[in-house]
Amino acid sequence: MQQGHKVHTVVPALPILLSADLEVLPRFTLGRVFSDWGIDPIPFVVTVWAVGLYVLGVAVLHRRGDRWPVGRTLAFVGLGMGSFFFATSSGLGRYDTTLLSVHMVQHMLLSMVVPLALALGAPVTLALRTLPPAPRRWLLAVLHSQVAKVLAFPPLAFALYVLSPWALYFSGWYDASLASAFVHQMMHVHLVLVGTLFFWPLMGVDPVPGRVSHPFRVLLTIMTLPFHAFLGVTIMGQTTIIGEEHYRELREGPMGAWLPAMLDDQHLAGGILWATGDLIGVLFFGVLFVQWLRSSMKEAAREDRRLDLAERRSSPSAVE
Repeated sequence: MQQGHKVHTVVPALPILLSADLEVLPRFTLGRVFSDWGIDPIPFVVTVWAVGLYVLGVAVLHRRGDRWPVGRTLAFVGLGMGSFFFATSSGLGRYDTTLLSVHMVQHMLLSMVVPLALALGAPVTLALRTLPPAPRRWLLAVLHSQVAKVLAFPPLAFALYVLSPWALYFSGWYDASLASAFVHQMMHVHLVLVGTLFFWPLMGVDPVPGRVSHPFRVLLTIMTLPFHAFLGVTIMGQTTIIGEEHYRELREGPMGAWLPAMLDDQHLAGGILWATGDLIGVLFFGVLFVQWLRSSMKEAAREDRRLDLAERRSSPSAVE
């Protein structure tokens, strides 16, 4: 009976300890984003494994005399996994449940910058060039599977990408992520996966399902811009506080001395979503347009060579 009584008294104390951990956070400043690091085990392990496997693949290519573009390595390792680790383990990760505006910066990094950079790194192409025969066949089977084709179907990927943020902030999902560390981690995974499903086929570097023509890629990218703007403006304009219970509890504790008003922080968060979403979208549009232009120039050059060859074959001198 005494042992049972001890369990009963210890378990309710755990949330108090967790709340105390949150209350010791000092005033947020831009400098703390870069100086206040907290290594989260799951993002750390994911980053180490992903970077390690990618670098190992590049080393395998170099050992057999093949070349791999340095730009792709920098995109995957530096910008892609670097942004993932920065978003989850720097000051952004430390304050992402304290300020909605900080969470929104993290959201945009995980849902846009990380997927775009990983796609530019072409890890699937690297894997297909370096894996042994059996794992390579397994990877090809996954890429050609019906499930992969359905998930990468552009209209479905587009719908998931533009609608999931609405579901996140206007349902109980975001509140659950503030109350549960597991749900919080799964939210991060969701942001990266949905961004990957949408951007990877559009980038067109890897041989993944769902790749479409350049005009359609540009069209889909343009179509995302109003959704980011509308969601950002909606968050800025509404008077209902997202995650109100959690954020109000924080302001009733010691951090209330420096935390901004909930509505002001939410207004800033909406502006961040609107501005960064459109900015990254426009930059991606520029990348796609350049790809389209280069592809058209290559196609024109191939057509010119084909016509020149046909003309030489049909000329009188060629007949003689």
